[in-house]
Formats: sequence, structure tokens, C-alpha cells
Amino acid sequence: MKKRYPVKKALVLLLSVFMIMSHFALASAEEADSPVFTVASPEGAPGLALATLAAADPDHYTFLAAETITAEFSSQEADFIIAPLNAGARLYLNGKSSYKLAAVVSWGNLYLASQKDQFQPEDINGAELTLFGENTINSSITLYALEQNGIQPASVSYLAGAANTQQLLLTDENAIVLTAEPALTAAQAKNDHITGCPVNDLFQEATGNDGFTQAGLFVKAETAENQPEAVEAYLQQVEESCEKCLSDLESVAQAAVTLELLPNEKIAMSAIPHCSIRYMPAWEAKEQIEMTANIDIAQFGGSLPADDFYYGAQ
Repeated sequence: MKKRYPVKKALVLLLSVFMIMSHFALASAEEADSPVFTVASPEGAPGLALATLAAADPDHYTFLAAETITAEFSSQEADFIIAPLNAGARLYLNGKSSYKLAAVVSWGNLYLASQKDQFQPEDINGAELTLFGENTINSSITLYALEQNGIQPASVSYLAGAANTQQLLLTDENAIVLTAEPALTAAQAKNDHITGCPVNDLFQEATGNDGFTQAGLFVKAETAENQPEAVEAYLQQVEESCEKCLSDLESVAQAAVTLELLPNEKIAMSAIPHCSIRYMPAWEAKEQIEMTANIDIAQFGGSLPADDFYYGAQ
């Protein structure tokens, strides 16, 4: 026997079905209309902050050589840029960028390394030290951390980049160099005599801070102004992506290899935990940013970033 519904019940049922279908139609429309951001990042360690996001949506992410990333600020094509924090601050101060700092995502991937037996930072006393990047914030932080810990090299020389010091590290068993992850892990895969000591350990001894403000995520001012809710939602995704560098290492490693940020999963699994990827909103990191800046204020354009440099400042 077929059940008969009273007219009132039938109308209620039809109305409920209509409301459910309307809800799904509205949700689909909102999803279709939700903005898609374009994002630029240097290759290597800073790009790991975005690895899982980029692997899921590669068409909207661009990874560039580190030395070219600051040009992205002047082009204003990307909604978000990961870049050295001091470079973004300097460009903003000089009126060459409208990008505001949304978050700090990298807290120092620098390492002092050598083939010397049981190498420790104290071995730098009276020895020749080779850094990469003369007159950069990385060399300034390293020299500051050494000095604050009472370590005095006999001489300091410079090579252009981490790839150069890595080559010296591999070929000269007496060399002591500044390198960085993931280059250090790649070098150790070729030579198991290499020992690396984190500059962050020395920095923490000197300042009490677990790392320095190395790279930041910048948001275009126009994007932040016109799409504030979407920007907040994206920042939440970036925070979750950064957290995966500790909580879901395998998925980040797979994404990094897929994106060719790292050569293989073995190196990725070893290197990622030592790249100091951690998300902190810009206004929360302000005090630590100013501490980093005061170590070499010239690298920040000669003065501390103004409050309007910080996205979401209170």
C-alpha cells in the first residue's frame, strides 16, 4: 500500500528539499567565485612553507631563483611573495614596494660546517672561516652569533652563495664554511665526514630567541584591502602548510620533490626538520624582527620598519 502524505506535509517536504538544493547551489557558487591568489617564492628552504599548497595548485605558484625574487615586488603581479624579510622591509621603506609583511615563515637555516673530526663552533677560534654573501643579513647574523659566544676566527673570507661554500666544504677537508639547509644535507649525502652546527643554537645562546626572522610572507596592499576575508582564509592555509613541516613531514617531502624544490625524498626527509619553517603573524613577531634588524640595520634600509609595514598590526 502506498503511503499518502497530507498536502501540508508534502509542501513542507518540498520546501526542505528546495532549501537543501539552494544551500548546495549557493556553496558551489561561492566556491566558484572565491578568489585564487598568485604566489611567488624562492626555491629551496623558504618555499617549503608553501609546498603542500603549491603541489595541490601548481598553476598559481611560481618558484624562482633566490637572487631574482625581490624583482617580484616591483612587478606587483603576485598577490603573495615569500622573500627575505630584510629585503621586503628595505623596499617598503624606500617606497619601492607596497607589500606588507603578513607573517614570518622561516627562522634560520644557516649552518657552520666542516669535515674536521668532531667539529664544533669552538674550532673556529683562530681558524679561517668562509661565509657566503658578503654584506648580507645571513653573514651579519652569523658573525654576531659567533662574537656573542666569544668565538673569534683568525680571518673571514666570502664566496658568492651557499652553492660555492658547499663546493669548498666537499673539496677541502680543512675548510670551515657557512652553508644552509638543504644544501648541507645534500653535501653530507656525498661525504659522511661533514658535520654541521646550527647558527640558531649560537643565536639562541646570545639572545634567548629560537632563530632569527629570516624570510617572510608578504601580501600586496591592494589584495589585502580588496579581499580581506579571502586573505585571512589563505593565511590560515599557509599556517597549516607550515605546521605540516613538523606534523606531516612525509607529505611535505613528497610535495617538495614533486615541485623540484628538493632532489629526492631521502634528502627532503632529513633536511626539512632543520629548515626552521614556522608560522608567526607579523605583528606578533615585531619584537623579534626589530632585534634582527638592529644587528645590521643597514640591511633593513637604515631604520626599523614602521608600524604600517605590518599587516594586521594592532
